[in-house]
Amino acid sequence: MGTWGTGPFDSDMAADFVDGLAGKSPEQVIEAMARAFQRVVDSGSRVDGGDAAEAVAAAALVAAQIPGSQVVIDPDDGPSEPLPVLPLLLRPVAGRALRCVLQDGSELAAGWVESSDAQQWRTTVQTITRALDVAP
Repeated sequence: MGTWGTGPFDSDMAADFVDGLAGKSPEQVIEAMARAFQRVVDSGSRVDGGDAAEAVAAAALVAAQIPGSQVVIDPDDGPSEPLPVLPLLLRPVAGRALRCVLQDGSELAAGWVESSDAQQWRTTVQTITRALDVAP
């Protein structure tokens, strides 16, 4: 997996996930996001790096729709087409998935070579998690 930054869309897996949302119906977009979260939640103590990258990207998209959220999607990084309004039910499972991504046993959390990159990535994921947690 190629990674070029610490943002939620800064890897091949995350970018491919976001690009894959193009042309899907609103229901298919929501289902793809729900599956990304559920794969991570169901993975137990070992979270695959690709699954984690997709879940982080999907969670950022969910959090960006929350009014007052600090999560803002750069148009160059986000989906090429507008997303549907995402259901509130995605927020709790997205938060659970991100907590799994941050835990020991997560390939994505453990895979950073530079400690400063690891901390910047962790801060980004925690910001997304907080936005999801404070949502009504």
